[in-house]
Amino acid sequence: MSNEQLLNDGLAQTTLHPLNLRVKSAAGVMLQMEDGQEVIDFISGIGVSSFGHGHPEITAALKRQIDLHLHVMVYGEMRQDSQDLAAARLRALLPSSLDAVYFVNSGAEAIDGALKLARRSTKRGKIIAVHGGYHGNTFGALSVSSNEARKVPFAPLLPEIEFIPWNNSEGLSAINDTVAAVVVETIQGDAGIRIPDVTWIQNLREACSRYGVMLILDEIQCGMGRSGRPFAFEHFGVIPDILCLGKALGGGLPMGAFVSNKKWMRQFATSPELSHITTFGGHPLPCASAAAALSILKALDFQEIEMFAQQFESRIGKHILVQEVRRIGAFIAIELCDADAVEFCVQHALNNGLLIYFFLSTPNSFRVAPPLTMDRSTWMKATDILCQTLDACAASRGMEE
Repeated sequence: MSNEQLLNDGLAQTTLHPLNLRVKSAAGVMLQMEDGQEVIDFISGIGVSSFGHGHPEITAALKRQIDLHLHVMVYGEMRQDSQDLAAARLRALLPSSLDAVYFVNSGAEAIDGALKLARRSTKRGKIIAVHGGYHGNTFGALSVSSNEARKVPFAPLLPEIEFIPWNNSEGLSAINDTVAAVVVETIQGDAGIRIPDVTWIQNLREACSRYGVMLILDEIQCGMGRSGRPFAFEHFGVIPDILCLGKALGGGLPMGAFVSNKKWMRQFATSPELSHITTFGGHPLPCASAAAALSILKALDFQEIEMFAQQFESRIGKHILVQEVRRIGAFIAIELCDADAVEFCVQHALNNGLLIYFFLSTPNSFRVAPPLTMDRSTWMKATDILCQTLDACAASRGMEE
């Protein structure tokens, strides 16, 4: 089907140049197209299918829940076992101060909820975000994202938002007692997998604590094992006031959550009551899937994943076309010389059975985020295909190793 036909068949499009593939099925780390092509999913559906496609534990949990019930009532009015189990398993992996979970429908919705909670708790209006940050496309999440070109068509966005430099301690002087919250990705995703200095994150935490400012850590992409630990903040020795999750949390189903302390979260039930509500947040199917995903997360062999990722980085990083590899765990950006090289590699890899993909705001890099359940042989096969792709791109430019 042509792009024009796609636009005219009633399904809204996000780009005039989609991959335009028709998926027949997905199992484990493989996608099967209608034309019979098999493709290694080396991006986990942009960080969603981190435990593979059709994981038996997730599938079994979904089947059990379907046999019990689907939606019965808006969030918060009825006790549901799937919600209780998902919340309990999530809290068990987190510090004790993060003891209240609010389930929503997406990561962006989690950001919006976190911003409301911060303003409600501090009774302040100002929000600080950082350059290079990306938090989603709902009105609130877009307001605290920094790509101005993507924001201009929807202006004016939320007021009282200030941006400071990322990973620069001098910018922390903007934090004072007029600020409600600072929102930052623990590891920047759309900026091309940018890993901050430990000292910067710790100084950020200290500045927020000094002025009673709520630290919101966005782990929608980098959480749920992607960074090599269950949650990325564990690398930095800090604990957020609010943690935002999404993508892999739902085990392949739409889901997000923001997690905070009971004393703050309780405010949504008072002054006024029902001050943050959702119809489908905490839906029993995503909760059942999330509970299973959290069980899988707890059992992951992070040492093995790190070994596979190190071997991948060692091979890819030596290629003449590669300017830089930025990696933490299985969260990886490969920087090339220009956007045309990235375009070539994404298409060439796909033609040869490997799905890699672009960043929205980092045109010279492509992303790699394989399922955390991928075995050694598939890692090696994917690495071989990518090396061949880089060779082909270099050859097309008259470059040789």
